[in-house]
Amino acid sequence: MTAAGALTGGAAVATEGVILEPNQPKLVRLEIPLRRWPEAFDGITIAQLSDIHYDDHFSVVPLRHAVAAIRDLRPDLVVITGDFITIPPFNEYLHHAKPAAAAIEPCAQLLRQLHAPLGVVAALGNHDVDSDPERITDTLRAINIPVLRNSAFPLERSSFRIWLAGVDDLGSGKPDMDLTLKSVPREDAVVLLSHEPDYADEVAKYPVDLQLSGHSHGGQIRLPLLGAPWLPDGAKKYPWGLRKIGPVTLYTNAGLGTIRVPVRLNCPPEITLFTLRTLR
Repeated sequence: MTAAGALTGGAAVATEGVILEPNQPKLVRLEIPLRRWPEAFDGITIAQLSDIHYDDHFSVVPLRHAVAAIRDLRPDLVVITGDFITIPPFNEYLHHAKPAAAAIEPCAQLLRQLHAPLGVVAALGNHDVDSDPERITDTLRAINIPVLRNSAFPLERSSFRIWLAGVDDLGSGKPDMDLTLKSVPREDAVVLLSHEPDYADEVAKYPVDLQLSGHSHGGQIRLPLLGAPWLPDGAKKYPWGLRKIGPVTLYTNAGLGTIRVPVRLNCPPEITLFTLRTLR
């Protein structure tokens, strides 16, 4: 390859990784049969977003695309599995993490465009909990997005019921499955929001049917044959995609925004649309 060819190829990769791929969310459609899923909720659709990491220059672009796409999809329920904002790197966050939560206000202005018959519901991620979780929670609740932190609530249809639950962040919070499921009858189906996917090893000890997670960004950069060179704690075992962990079906969303560098390679931002089926 000539030097000019190498430069052209490098420029193409840079354009794909820095300009195109981080801005164009990929829609992943999955149909998941669940053994305990009531027939009254057969065919329910859930759209998932994760890891928005809002900023006014980079992640705002895929977020706008994602909001428009979800509005067109018209899911029954929308869930957001944490990291709405980004704390500063390294030890600086000890002094500057709380002001970072200010990004939740412009983020919420976009998210308030989301509507679904069964609501829009969120859990917090490690960046949210490390900054100002009360401000983030209050801002989201003000636009009718409840935040689940070790809590659950029922969704009812034709006298049948499922539960939507969410745990506190694994890395920075205090996740408590016993508290989360305290009011949930063991025979009822449960969808759990947990920012970190590796928490599924603990969740598998409980009567949970589906866990939806994020945190990994899918690695953000994935190299041919090598995969992701770096993955965060809490997402090293189950960094991307659909898995079965004991009785629990787990899905790890590749995230919407980026962190530290606005680059994605072989790992586009993701919107996931689940259709949940009664296993017959």
